[in-house]
Amino acid sequence: MLQFDRVMLVVDGFRLQADWSVPAGARVAVIGPSGAGKSTLLSAVAGFLAPHSGRVLWQGTDLGPLDPGARPVTILFQDQNLFPHLTLTQNLGLGLRPDLRLSVDQTAQVAQVLDRVGLSGMGTRKPAQLSGGQIGRASLARALLRARPVLLLDEPFAALGPALKAEMLALVAEVAAETGALVMMVTHDPKDALAFAELTVLVADGVAQAPRDTAALFADPPEALRDYLG
Repeated sequence: MLQFDRVMLVVDGFRLQADWSVPAGARVAVIGPSGAGKSTLLSAVAGFLAPHSGRVLWQGTDLGPLDPGARPVTILFQDQNLFPHLTLTQNLGLGLRPDLRLSVDQTAQVAQVLDRVGLSGMGTRKPAQLSGGQIGRASLARALLRARPVLLLDEPFAALGPALKAEMLALVAEVAAETGALVMMVTHDPKDALAFAELTVLVADGVAQAPRDTAALFADPPEALRDYLG
């Protein structure tokens, strides 16, 4: 279970509250106006922002003392987190060994994961040699390789067209099912939330509201969500 225990996040005078939990393995959309604090919420889980007060817990353990790399979390940003000067194999290998001195077994493991996401034989390519969809697949391959129990998506597929974005979300669902990961996905698109997430967190007016059933939330949206949807 991921729990926000009376959390207050403060960034340059902006304040965001959260006090709720979601179960392990859940798929959760995070939606709300630009600047409302969606990415801020994910940053608190990933360890890039310490709560002003309260605690973020995973399975009852306070994540506060843990550095980002030590947390049970993988996060994908819009830029996909890939280093342009490294090959795909090297980019993925960083998740196994920061010094990139991969063993034969680890190199084989990377190759197997690339094959799993449809990038077989592309391990020697650099990000500039890939399409947007292939870069998305590579980022998901790293998430699959790390197999962390919490996967955070900060709109990594926002620049993709509708068909390719739908394909990437389906692949995320497959990766989450294989690893049992809890997925929290920031999105501006209600269609993505409805297609992917059983629960949705509305972030508005300084509050990350408790998760609600996605279909029920959009069928009867509160005023803040109606204002956002227009």
